Amino acid sequence: MAKRKQKKVNKNNLQEQSQSSPHANFLQRMGAYFYDLFIIAALLMLATLAALLLTMMSNKLGLINISAYKDIADYLSRSLLFAGYLAAVIIAFYGYFWSNGGQTIGMKAWRLRVQNSDGSDIGFTQALIRMATSAFGLGNACAILTGRNAFQDLWSECEVIVLPKKIK
Repeated sequence: MAKRKQKKVNKNNLQEQSQSSPHANFLQRMGAYFYDLFIIAALLMLATLAALLLTMMSNKLGLINISAYKDIADYLSRSLLFAGYLAAVIIAFYGYFWSNGGQTIGMKAWRLRVQNSDGSDIGFTQALIRMATSAFGLGNACAILTGRNAFQDLWSECEVIVLPKKIK
């Protein structure tokens, strides 16, 4: 029982400290964004490998016919289903990390956190709104002005803050 109370106190302490933290500036956001691009690239490579293997097996079993295409890569590059699958991987990555702890891997490296104004995690719907309005990162241009939220933060009613170096 004492362990559960300790975790609650630490979570409340994190929320109190994160409420008084400054908003992330444009350079910090771009740093985290570029870190995340490497992670996304790796995830997309793994997702493409899985799609290639599934397509090869489906072709061998006769479930699909790729004879009209040069190869499997040509088949996948023309498939809207494959493009949607890769988009779903990206959406799942950001949606999961933003709604569970408020930090992607790049945001952890830069000590950034996306949260509601009360310090709580954003919901998955907010994460979807944030992705839809970010314009592939260009929405961060609003953060060039100091103390301002980015375009996607305004639309999803959240904020990106800089965490202190040590949270006790």
